Amino acid sequence: MAAKVNAKIELQFGDKAINEEQLVSMAKNAYGKKDVKNLDIYVKPEECKAYYVVNNDVTGSFDL
Repeated sequence: MAAKVNAKIELQFGDKAINEEQLVSMAKNAYGKKDVKNLDIYVKPEECKAYYVVNNDVTGSFDL
């Protein structure tokens, strides 16, 4: 079994830099509820938006 890799992810575009923790927090705030078990985030820098899917069911978006 492979060892777990600690990774840092940061999206940089224009004059902005957003890390994975910030994206997760922004998505949870946009969703507004606490029952998040699964969270998928799709970032579209050219639109300055991120789209999310919570619990494989609820979708939404937020501005970056």
